[in-house]
Amino acid sequence: MQKIICIGSACKDVFFPTDGGKIIKTPEDILSQQKIEFELGAKYRIEDRYEALGGCAANVAVGLARLGTQVSCYSHIGNDQIADWILAELKKNNVGIDLVTKDAGFPSDMSAIIVDKNSAERVIFSNQKANTKLEIIPEKITFAEWIFVGDLHGDWQKDLDLISSVAEENKIKLAYNPRQSNIHDDVKKVVEIIAGTDVLFVNKDEALEILLLENSEQKTLPTGRQAVNSEKINNEEYLLGELKKLGAGIVVITDGVRGAWASAGGETFFVPGQKVNAVDSTGAGDAFASGFLASYLKEKTLRECLDWGIANSSNSVQFYGAIEGLMNEEGILGKTN
Repeated sequence: MQKIICIGSACKDVFFPTDGGKIIKTPEDILSQQKIEFELGAKYRIEDRYEALGGCAANVAVGLARLGTQVSCYSHIGNDQIADWILAELKKNNVGIDLVTKDAGFPSDMSAIIVDKNSAERVIFSNQKANTKLEIIPEKITFAEWIFVGDLHGDWQKDLDLISSVAEENKIKLAYNPRQSNIHDDVKKVVEIIAGTDVLFVNKDEALEILLLENSEQKTLPTGRQAVNSEKINNEEYLLGELKKLGAGIVVITDGVRGAWASAGGETFFVPGQKVNAVDSTGAGDAFASGFLASYLKEKTLRECLDWGIANSSNSVQFYGAIEGLMNEEGILGKTN
């Protein structure tokens, strides 16, 4: 039996570090408070580039495998050289590939990632063709103990409904990290799935967007729900409380170097980020999710789960790409004890 199946994208990421962009702060735009600017028509010299396995499902699967969890990646890729490379990278990292399907009709997914060398933040240009054709076959996921759902594309609402139904019918635990594109496309569906989620992972921007967009679309709020309080919307404990009302068992919010918050039952915990020399924030959230989940499967406390997530993500950002800095249990214990 696979302890966890990670469903979503697997791709190749290509990184272009540069200090040529200009960071613009836009605090008045609550959903996009920083932007990066480049001169239109200009050329920028990139001294180095890096290539790495990417995609939320692949990243989380590798992170879990490094921490001793039996895990498979459920994804859809092309039938090309990149596809062979993706499979080889997953297999090399002890991730099951029996649920990865190939499709000759589409190229494998790729992302071009601009990394700002001054802040280690990035902008991702993602080409997702193969993953839009991902097909969820219930019989293939029925025997999992956990399902982690990351970035879905194509008919993702149908896929989420199917995954949620299989999980409920077979008493499979569900961990969910809704991505911005899904939140923007259909926040009502995201909220509906959150209600059946055992662990919800969001960064602060995603938390804000879920609540603000849901609030703007609701003509009548459900019983016991109130309109979003604009004066409290930037407060993490307020965000945790509002997301908990949507029905998730555990809600986790990350906010980069500031740290992470988690709420379960009546308890709320916060663990600050670790100060490191970050070079690339890509995959930090995925590293956090794999560290948190691996700890949770080992029946650690909620605070320890946060510690594991922070340790894994803090190490991840010291490398280009999402998987090179992912740690094993010995490494994480060395950073948390």
